[in-house]
Amino acid sequence: MGTTNIVDFARRDEMTDALTELLKTGAQQLIATAVEAELVSYLAQFTGLRTDAGHAAVVRNGHHPARPFQTGIGPVSVRIPKVRSKDGTPVTFRSALVPPYVRRTKTLEAALPWLYLKGISSGEMAPALKVLLGPDAVGLSANTVSRLKRDWANEYEAWKGAELDDEPIVYIWADGVHSGLRGEDDKLCALVIIGVTARGKKRFLAIEDGVRESTQSWREVLLNLKSRGMNAPKLAIGDGAMGFWAAMDEVYPETRHQRCWQHKTMNVLNCLPKLSQPKAKAALHDIWQAETKVDAEKAFDLFIKTYEPKYPKATLCLQKDREELMAFFDFPAQHWQSIRTSNPIESAFATIRHRTKRSKGCLSRDGMLHMMFKLGQCAE
Repeated sequence: MGTTNIVDFARRDEMTDALTELLKTGAQQLIATAVEAELVSYLAQFTGLRTDAGHAAVVRNGHHPARPFQTGIGPVSVRIPKVRSKDGTPVTFRSALVPPYVRRTKTLEAALPWLYLKGISSGEMAPALKVLLGPDAVGLSANTVSRLKRDWANEYEAWKGAELDDEPIVYIWADGVHSGLRGEDDKLCALVIIGVTARGKKRFLAIEDGVRESTQSWREVLLNLKSRGMNAPKLAIGDGAMGFWAAMDEVYPETRHQRCWQHKTMNVLNCLPKLSQPKAKAALHDIWQAETKVDAEKAFDLFIKTYEPKYPKATLCLQKDREELMAFFDFPAQHWQSIRTSNPIESAFATIRHRTKRSKGCLSRDGMLHMMFKLGQCAE
């Protein structure tokens, strides 16, 4: 007996929604009007072209057969006009709004990886979309999703080799994203690097399969980025994983290090009893939320003096990374909120962690990397 997490509503095929039908009708009219405007613009370039008899050489010639176009409100019927030339010149009208052979909107296609990440497997995609879009949702079978996944794999391979010398990278965030995999005892550790340019544009630079978070794995990722033209960033932000920092010192020795304050706070609090944690947490916040570096240094010293006599392990955990924890104060204040933690990566991949923990049908190793890549594109 097969299992599924798709709930099929009774009499779904018989349900009607006047508002949805009105939206679909309005959408069809808007699309028809927009396509007609495209046609008028297309024919305008042939205004001066005449036959020997003085008639227009290029004229409209009816419509192509209507075809359903899948949208977020269900299928919408689209009819594309045709043109013909009276003097034998080959002409073809192609709508930019509804390109040939396209059967679904880009937003609907973008929803497929999102549904997949949420636990809907390839075989369940069609019934899921039928519930969402109505009984007329066609062309979204498991094979369609599988073809899209192959396209994502090709896009991922091309993206991994793209050049990175178009715009200098100022900051990078690095982290290892661990996720469970179907049919495998080990976990995938995806080594993820996000960069930001001087204009403030964030972009994913690397999503690679690694052996845990070893120095060799991070070295391979960084050397690949360097070979693709990435400059030495001014600051690298990450947690205390030693593999990444050792690799950074080898590949980009001039880049400064910034430890993630969220990870460091948790590590320090783990060295304290629960009753002392709330007050210690507030004291740690006083350090990285200080208005100036001078104030932060004072708060840092106060924390060490307060907790070192009774909890030396906690203060040692904080003190050993003092320089790396305070590095962000040497950069523009408007950047502090973003560069003092690795949250840009943590938040982007929270949905992947949730899916692999809750879903029975987890992704394969390659499929997981491709899903991370597609999610990264949406985040950009």
